[in-house]
Amino acid sequence: MKLFINTDGGSRGNPGPAGIGAIVKDEKGSILLEIGEFIGETTNNQAEYRALLRALKGVSEIADLETSSLDLEIRMDSELIVRQMQGRYKIKDLGLKPVAEEVLKLCKNFRSVNFSHVPREQNKEADKLVNMALDAALKV
Repeated sequence: MKLFINTDGGSRGNPGPAGIGAIVKDEKGSILLEIGEFIGETTNNQAEYRALLRALKGVSEIADLETSSLDLEIRMDSELIVRQMQGRYKIKDLGLKPVAEEVLKLCKNFRSVNFSHVPREQNKEADKLVNMALDAALKV
């Protein structure tokens, strides 16, 4: 079974108040999981990684899915995070390394994980969840 995951993270200010968003769909386009959470104050890149981590944990928690038989297609508009997860860029920021390592560890639970960089326009659903979480937390 293949799942499609779009994640996004953002902060208003860098660092600043931050939120994460993720949406998980099956091959038919049915939504299996939506995540939109305020995560406190952090950087954009931390928020991007935390969104990815939260999505992977969320997929692992869906009771009727056997993670070892799942293929994941992860789409993000953060070229940095995608390239780091593909092993094309080194993770130089010491604050990102522990989260990145946790993400990579979780990825081993799935049959395959593919990371794709997508333009912001193709990541609108996850971005909307980020902004809804931020607006609610900040009472905008």
